[in-house]
Amino acid sequence: MKLKRALPLFIMMLPGLIYLLINNYIPMFGLIIAFKDINFAKGILGSDWIGLKNFEYLFSTRDAFVITRNTILYNGGFIIINTVLAIAVAIMLNEIKNKLAKSFYQSVILMPFLISMVIVSYLGFAFLSEDVGYLNNTILPLLGLDGFAWYSEAKYWPYILTFINMWKGIGFLCVIYLAAIIGIDQEFYEAATLDGANKWQQIIHITIPSIMPVIIMMTLLAIGRIFYSDFGLFYQVPMNSGSIYDTTNVIDTYVYRGLMQLGDIGMSAAAGLYQSIVGFVLVLVSNYLVRRKNKENALF
Repeated sequence: MKLKRALPLFIMMLPGLIYLLINNYIPMFGLIIAFKDINFAKGILGSDWIGLKNFEYLFSTRDAFVITRNTILYNGGFIIINTVLAIAVAIMLNEIKNKLAKSFYQSVILMPFLISMVIVSYLGFAFLSEDVGYLNNTILPLLGLDGFAWYSEAKYWPYILTFINMWKGIGFLCVIYLAAIIGIDQEFYEAATLDGANKWQQIIHITIPSIMPVIIMMTLLAIGRIFYSDFGLFYQVPMNSGSIYDTTNVIDTYVYRGLMQLGDIGMSAAAGLYQSIVGFVLVLVSNYLVRRKNKENALF
């Protein structure tokens, strides 16, 4: 009887399960490519096994430290900055009582998230181009400064990439946190107001603790992808400029360039498997630490 009553729910769930199977699980067969010397004449199954040699490409070059450092530091910084700013913006939006104004601001904040990174790269070029860029031709002359060759100066790009990621990414997180804040029982705030708590005290003692499970969930999901990078952000936005590789090269772009130059899909598969395993382990460890502190806030 229970199965019969739940049958409509299983039918509704079926399209999602089929998509998950086709898109996420069947392709896992391709993991064996990471351990093979792929020969298209022999096929995937017929190609020779070479053990861990494909993984050596990532760890035997002098660039291994640089790309690993860049990947971890950028993504770690993105997680912290975007989370803090998204929560702050969500709290401010929640204080807006005019529904039309709130909807307008939400749309404006979310819009960059919906823009293709290719378009963002050309918007960035319009600002940073040495010859025709808005900064070099308009802003800096007003300040009495000379123009910069932005696409040749590596030291500026950690700030540029962080700003672009923040501008593009906080809208999505903001909507999630705003939904969590709206779901908080208003009686808590009313009681706090009667007790004399100001807005800041209400945020610290009511808002943040109430949405903490959502914050932890989103952070754990982000940690799981800390070894992955937004390819468009690190490849297209810097316009693949070789002079700034030291600060823009991450694992994904390094593997892509290696694949395009060497045509080695085994190495590319090895990098993807390495990223997945490390991300999976990080999620397990992070969730374990959260679970030890508070089981209710753990992801699983």
